Amino acid sequence: MACLVGLAVVVGAGVTVLPATSSEASAAAPETADCGPAWVGAWRASPQPGPGADLAGRTLRMVVTPQATGTEVRVRVSNRFGAEPLQIDSASIGIAGAGAELAPGSVRPLTFGGAPAVVVPAGEELTGDPVPFVAERVRPLAVSLHLPTAPTTVSVHPVALTTSYVSEPGDAVDDPSSTAFTRPVGAWSVLSGLDVLTPRAEQAVVLVGDSITDGVGSSGDRRWSDALAGRLTGSLTMPVLNAGISANQLLVGGTGQAPAQRYGADVEAVPGATDVVLHIGTNDLAAGRSAAEVIAGLAAYADRVRADGRRIFLTTITPSAAGPHGTPGAVAARDAVNRWVLTEGRAHADGVFDFAAAVADPSTPSRLAPAFDSGDGLHLSPAGYRALAEAVDVGRLSGSPCLADDARRVVVSAPR
Repeated sequence: MACLVGLAVVVGAGVTVLPATSSEASAAAPETADCGPAWVGAWRASPQPGPGADLAGRTLRMVVTPQATGTEVRVRVSNRFGAEPLQIDSASIGIAGAGAELAPGSVRPLTFGGAPAVVVPAGEELTGDPVPFVAERVRPLAVSLHLPTAPTTVSVHPVALTTSYVSEPGDAVDDPSSTAFTRPVGAWSVLSGLDVLTPRAEQAVVLVGDSITDGVGSSGDRRWSDALAGRLTGSLTMPVLNAGISANQLLVGGTGQAPAQRYGADVEAVPGATDVVLHIGTNDLAAGRSAAEVIAGLAAYADRVRADGRRIFLTTITPSAAGPHGTPGAVAARDAVNRWVLTEGRAHADGVFDFAAAVADPSTPSRLAPAFDSGDGLHLSPAGYRALAEAVDVGRLSGSPCLADDARRVVVSAPR
């Protein structure tokens, strides 16, 4: 990567401000090897098995929102649940425009091991090559992947709350227009991650959970992960990575793999991931698991994260009066789990956040407050997700110490 000290890099019409690097950064803070340019996970989605036959011969245009700013990117593609190899014969990245359109002049080819094509073995995920490309925090990008064939099963995140696109048959990865992309989809397929090379090292926080973390009940970028990202500024700035899977369970997975099974992909494989917030358990209790079982699962997961040298934060389980989530047995078990989190959770974690208190109905704490209920008694409204983000003591998170005193800045122009 070219050094960006004291100059503007012009790649289009718009302006992005990046933290200073190299010798210029030393004017603001002591320069150490740890505070130079570094890769960080800027977007992630936790996949699960999904049908792939209807993707054969088509181009996927997956729209994602990065949580970091930098001048190089690399993508992560997944065939974790495939029983046969997954072939990608061309790929590109560009700045997302209206619908499936890409900003003019922004499309850049992606490669894997120096080649435009790659075969992802069954059960594996691969990271592509670094590509010079100005990514901006919260500015949507589109990754296009052409699949000449498709296995029966692919890796998919079905609750994207973002519209992506599938083309008519043909390779349209280099086409900035929306003409070929006639099928809008609400899922991310094959693409599971995006990393950004930031001028100064940033650290990321991964939110692991179920449909509450996935954002069901909201729309667009109004999950609690998005609201939390909006609170992290200055030296507290951290990419907030959403590892929620709807209907997921702590102990046996339910839909998708259980958090312990996917820890490697969710956390260990993510560059810069230092912190984890775990909010899960309501589906386990609705399925009849005991409070003791859920408590043991929370403690085991938290102990694993700390043993891995990362910070872990536990949360209380949000209330619900809906169906099996609201039976007397489930409510009693949830209360028992939450008491343990508040009284004993700190023995296993670096902090606890009381999500239940943040969104409960004061008159009936076993259910959501009406303003925070999306309407189904279980999932939260956008206001409810904002309340969860407000319940996070952001001062407990690691933040990104290299950004603590970035007094001098570098102007970088990005394509519009």
